[in-house]
Amino acid sequence: MNKILSSFILTSMAGLSTLIGYFIIFIKGDKKKIITFSLAFASGVMLTISLTDLIPSSFTYLSNYNLIFRLLLMSFFFVLGIFISYYIALKVNVDDNSLKKVGIISMIAIILHNIPEGIITFMVSGVNLNLGIKLALAISLHNIPEGISIAVPIYFATKKKLKTFTYVLISGISEILGAIICYLFLQNFINNFIIGIIFSMIAGIMINISLSELLKEALKYNEKKQVILGLIIGFMIMFISHIVL
Repeated sequence: MNKILSSFILTSMAGLSTLIGYFIIFIKGDKKKIITFSLAFASGVMLTISLTDLIPSSFTYLSNYNLIFRLLLMSFFFVLGIFISYYIALKVNVDDNSLKKVGIISMIAIILHNIPEGIITFMVSGVNLNLGIKLALAISLHNIPEGISIAVPIYFATKKKLKTFTYVLISGISEILGAIICYLFLQNFINNFIIGIIFSMIAGIMINISLSELLKEALKYNEKKQVILGLIIGFMIMFISHIVL
């Protein structure tokens, strides 16, 4: 199997693992507890990804610059990411349905996250297949709760399974889109500087959405135990994945 095909397969597997998160909507139980736990869990995962993966990776990719300049670059694009997510939230209009709004904003944020993630997975797999496999596995693991962060609010707001599936599928396909963009246009132009600032910006977007959308919505249901449990399990799963993978 040639490297290009292998890279596309790995990137596709990583992206489409988002769909696994869709199946949480079939779990029977207390609606409030399912929503609260799922949103808090997704928030915990996104926070951990941002703090232990995206920000450190950004720092590493910008290693050609001195410490002060690196920190200034990272801070600028991190804050820019926060403003971008805030702007997205302002522009999403779903007739005051806050739960559906959370799902749509999460989908947009994850698409913005998945495209550069797909680019990197494709590039790494093309250079080092073994490293690409490990990277794809790690991405697959954290894509599952990202799927949950879209599926749960969209489904419980609309009660439409096909619509929910479509939203989750679009976010997963965006990772494959990143691989296609890389293959067609960017292989010779992507460098460490661009990857570094993108990671900082995506970290800002995801942290802001984790706190101001997912966690904020989870707290509305007055299920504090579920919020704490969801956050802790989200943190633990991502920490363990970093250790294992």
